[in-house]
Amino acid sequence: MDFRLSGKNSVEFCDPANPQFIPVVAVRSPVKLTLKTVATPRSGQELRITLTLFTAAGKPIAPEDLLVMHAKKLHLLIADPTLNDYQHVHPEPTRRAGEWSFSFTPQHGGTYRIFADFTPAATARSLYANTDLVVAGATPGTEELAAASAPSWSAERSGYRFTLEPASLPVRARQVADLKFSVKKIDGGVVPLEPVMEAYAHLVAFDAKRSGFAHLHPMETDLSRRPDATQPKLAFKITIPEAGRYVIWAQVNLAGSEVFVPFWFDVVP
Repeated sequence: MDFRLSGKNSVEFCDPANPQFIPVVAVRSPVKLTLKTVATPRSGQELRITLTLFTAAGKPIAPEDLLVMHAKKLHLLIADPTLNDYQHVHPEPTRRAGEWSFSFTPQHGGTYRIFADFTPAATARSLYANTDLVVAGATPGTEELAAASAPSWSAERSGYRFTLEPASLPVRARQVADLKFSVKKIDGGVVPLEPVMEAYAHLVAFDAKRSGFAHLHPMETDLSRRPDATQPKLAFKITIPEAGRYVIWAQVNLAGSEVFVPFWFDVVP
């Protein structure tokens, strides 16, 4: 009961095997998330942050209250207002119950939104919470932002070409979209794809307003069966509830280095 709220408009427990787009900001969560920083948050400077997690009843949420999911007990999905800076971090518990610590370096100024993704041991169902963090500093210019956020199903990073290919276009609201994610080395050769958080890739989808997110995992769950060495491909599914502009950030591990790649696209009614 510590992880439940009575009444309407509260966040529902989610089946971790069937992720969906969750409107976290619009619903009430039974978990309260707060942040405390050592110094004033500024873009380009590493922030050391203390995070506190409490249930609606005021009970601190300690490591033993959460299950390990995708190698970690607590996942933070962090995005700036433009959704061009996305970071995925894992806080570690401190000696004080309910306190967790982490650090990250914001690339831009503005109000960053931080989503917490975790699974209470009492329910074995995914749960979420969110909070905002104001960061001082410059924001991307209009032209730079327009170029960075232009719809595209392919991108190049670190000498690799990344592609996210829908089974059919356009992507429609409230309909299951099958996605094929692939990586190819631009100059040819082997793609050193390694697992990250117990999968060969993770996808996180945001709407333009950052009202919520979907944390997607590949259909290929057996890590002993490695994808193709020269052009690995992974299958994902997503159902987006509303029309509008979205971005999916892909996170992969290439020879020990994590790479994040955005794919912007529009969803029609």
